[in-house]
Amino acid sequence: MGSRQAAALRAQAILGPADAAPVADLGSTRTVGTRRVGDVGALLWVADQLDLIKLIDQACGLRGPADGPTIGEMVLAVAVQRTCAPGAKCHVAAFLESCVPRVSCLPASAFTGQAFHRLAGQVMDDHLEKAQIEIARAAVRRFELATDVLAFDTTNFDTHIATTTPGELARRGKAKSKRSDLRVVGLAALVSETGHVPLLHRTYPGNGSDQTVLGECLGALGKLHDALNDAEQRPAPASRTLVRDGGSWSEQLELDLDVEGYYTLLSLPLSHGASQLALEHAARRGAMKRLGGKLGEVRAARIRIPVGDAKLDRTLVVVESQELLRGQKRGIAVALRKAKEDLRKLERRAAKGRIPREVLEERVKKALGREHLSEFVTATVQEGRGKVSLQWHVDPARRRLLERTRLGRRVLCTDRHAWSNGRIAYAFRGQWNIEELFRRAKKGGVAPWGPSHQWADSSLRLHTFATVMGLTLVSLVHLTLGTRKSATKMMKSLAEVKATLVRVRSKERGRRATVMLAPDLSAEQRKSVKSFELGRWMPIFLSSRSASASTPDKQPAT
Repeated sequence: MGSRQAAALRAQAILGPADAAPVADLGSTRTVGTRRVGDVGALLWVADQLDLIKLIDQACGLRGPADGPTIGEMVLAVAVQRTCAPGAKCHVAAFLESCVPRVSCLPASAFTGQAFHRLAGQVMDDHLEKAQIEIARAAVRRFELATDVLAFDTTNFDTHIATTTPGELARRGKAKSKRSDLRVVGLAALVSETGHVPLLHRTYPGNGSDQTVLGECLGALGKLHDALNDAEQRPAPASRTLVRDGGSWSEQLELDLDVEGYYTLLSLPLSHGASQLALEHAARRGAMKRLGGKLGEVRAARIRIPVGDAKLDRTLVVVESQELLRGQKRGIAVALRKAKEDLRKLERRAAKGRIPREVLEERVKKALGREHLSEFVTATVQEGRGKVSLQWHVDPARRRLLERTRLGRRVLCTDRHAWSNGRIAYAFRGQWNIEELFRRAKKGGVAPWGPSHQWADSSLRLHTFATVMGLTLVSLVHLTLGTRKSATKMMKSLAEVKATLVRVRSKERGRRATVMLAPDLSAEQRKSVKSFELGRWMPIFLSSRSASASTPDKQPAT
């Protein structure tokens, strides 16, 4: 027996009776549609590993109707829908019908928009917070996530809720989309250092501040700290560091985080007094030194001083990045070009006496309010003999001083005094993890929050929870595959693993047989079939091969 024949025998699997396979006349068949397998199956596999439905149901302590889904089943169904085919809740049933993997043993018709809103009205903030902590515990334990450095940040999402609609969550605030005519809903999230996996989140009113939101999360952060210690089975409590931007800086928060067991690392605003001292120290000859290694382009200077009125003992590291400097220079060039056009127009209008002084001063202030322009562009409004005049000029010396001492630099503030400059800079760069997560939640992302068709606060809160669960599942799928592809490309590749429904044309009476055919699979897709056990939904996947895999092997040289 040849080696090729032996290998073929080892690859055989008996599925069903050993009768001769039926012969189908391809001319008497027709394709009637497709069904999702790969993307939905991968997400449900991760949900099974976490025991997601059980954890949510136990945390909420609610009993669903006898003929309807539980809160855990509904959240999982919506999370998978948001990830694979974002749409309104009234389309969840149709989406589930289009999938081979099953979220629940209930019929798809049980997952209605009305059922979602009824369940949302029973869920409280405490229920969702408890569920998040238990899910984080399970994710860290099952997928061995690194949690020594956690990133925190906030964003918000546009809604189209009318101004007259009552509610506390949808508020007009500083929208990330730069729109001022819409009410927005805020989302604060905490993610792991590896995998961008959300461990804790909070839905908050769109007009809330970062400091307020983080302060409200302190109790949950303490519980999460204990839960992660339990999941990692550490003999002693871990020393975790919370990374965040300067928008959430306050002395009281620093003290409160220390009480909860967290070290802090944040980008201190350049306008802060301590930042000014650190920048002056970094401007001295020889103070900035290269970090080396992966951060070879980065230079840093270090100083340890008391910060704030409370005299907090902090290490400040001024980090200079050439990439950031180039980006800021490009931004300043664009802003300066626009400001020059605006100032010239204002200058002509002032010369013709067509603009009052108050309006002129306001317009000048607005024109120079972008990208540090007020640091090196001097504008003077004068009034004499009943006329208003505007004189302005660009000061090259001040511009060069700005580029040499401030541009391209961040001031990192931490109580991790034992960390090296490189470790501090590298840990702060992990902030991009949460920024990447928010990009996935925006329009056109992997699991977009919007468009949202919710109006009540309870529905908005549960809708956000389901969206974050979708982001969690995607992150863990990405981590399991270990692919270098982006999450978007990975989910697109998984979505191509689908079943084709073929129905036999026959003049005989009775129901016509419908058969599911598997597609040709790439090497990466075959790995997904194995990793996420997609064969349990379609056993034919276990024997499917791509065209390249079915090519006869070359005979060995003799």
